[in-house]
Amino acid sequence: MDASPQKSADPAKDRQPLHDRPTAVWAHGTAILAIAILGVAAPFIILITGPRPPSGGLIWDFSMGLGFGALAIIALQFAMTGRLRWITHPFGADIIYLAHRYMSWGAVALMLSHFALLYVFHQPALGVLNPLEARWELTAGRVAMGSFVLLIVTSEFRKRLHLRHEWWRGLHLALALAGMAAAVAHVLGVGNLTDTNAKRLLWLGVTVGFIGVLVYTHVLRPWWQSRNPWHVVSNTAQRGGVHTLELAPTGRGLHHWKPGQFAWLKIERSPYSLIEHPFTISTAPEKGPNIAFSIKPLGDHSSDLAKTPVGARAYVDGPYGAFSIDRMAEADGFVMIAGGVGITPILSNLHALEARGDTRPVILIYGNPSWDEVSFRDELAAMQDRIDLTIVHVLDDPPDDWDGESGHIDDAVLKRHLSDQTRDWPHLLCGPAPMIAAVTDALQDLGVAEHHIDNEIFELV
Repeated sequence: MDASPQKSADPAKDRQPLHDRPTAVWAHGTAILAIAILGVAAPFIILITGPRPPSGGLIWDFSMGLGFGALAIIALQFAMTGRLRWITHPFGADIIYLAHRYMSWGAVALMLSHFALLYVFHQPALGVLNPLEARWELTAGRVAMGSFVLLIVTSEFRKRLHLRHEWWRGLHLALALAGMAAAVAHVLGVGNLTDTNAKRLLWLGVTVGFIGVLVYTHVLRPWWQSRNPWHVVSNTAQRGGVHTLELAPTGRGLHHWKPGQFAWLKIERSPYSLIEHPFTISTAPEKGPNIAFSIKPLGDHSSDLAKTPVGARAYVDGPYGAFSIDRMAEADGFVMIAGGVGITPILSNLHALEARGDTRPVILIYGNPSWDEVSFRDELAAMQDRIDLTIVHVLDDPPDDWDGESGHIDDAVLKRHLSDQTRDWPHLLCGPAPMIAAVTDALQDLGVAEHHIDNEIFELV
């Protein structure tokens, strides 16, 4: 089909909510970043503007600053992982979780540096290391540091340690709570930042905010979910081992749902359970209120979910994410590149274009191991009769009579199917991380600007 740019007869921007307009997203995101920076800076602002404790020298003061900075960043992590939509909306929950990961590394590095500087240059201030003999507030600091180090190690090496996702998540939460409680106890016990009303108010705010996020995340939200259960109405096997679960709401359906978004799913478990996984909603809002999740058994909980019987009760927390054509209302067309089960958010966006009668052209480049493993290939082929969709299949192991693209999605494939006219279109990528990295580099070599490339992070944890 013709891949030249066309303007929709029914412009998508007329349907774009005001809070999804580019200027609104940028303003919202900037405000969130400013609040985060202020939160990290708050201990230093109060320390500088109020009565200052006696200086112990440059290294001592620098070490104290590292400790306060680490605790401020750690406190911020609870808000970042609480799935608060006003925080995730501008960036997408996947980006927030990625930032959480890197910021956690940074916080632990600051903690270790704080301890190391004191150990090398001010060792007497640390007292004895034996927790049976040490002062309680110093032991609390070491418990906090050990908890967060263990949290990072078990997260980064979860698969090598053979930790099932649900076990890891419970351990992750327990270590985070223990570490935060011990860190606050350490600060209060040492007393360097609690000797004035302003300083006490700071830590009261940190504690109230910390408890508030926990109550909302683990009590109020599950309670709301318990009043709005879903039921599985079908489980359909697709090519490539994918199973599509269709869910119908018993109470209220999803609110402000956009194509390409995802949700956390629990099936046949308590809404308070920690066992849940994020999956893309593979249908479009226009086809609601029922929703569908297309799940490929890749281990842990997903293998069990693929076997879900019809009638099973489910709980859905969502929608989340910004991998949506609704964020790209002024685009003349779209380039979508998927690998394997990464087709699901792209499929949702295509369904939305179809349901809206959107005439803008789409070029889909879809990589799979073999022709038999191409999930939704019949559904995609049928869409070509209803929307301006060009599909390019790329197979690692093509059949003998195959006359299409083979191998990987590389610069040669992209050059053959993407013209100069598509360079300014949004490029939506979803698939395994190595594929995303390689395709992103290839697109930039072709002259596609970085801000025209958007990708969905395949694994949040």
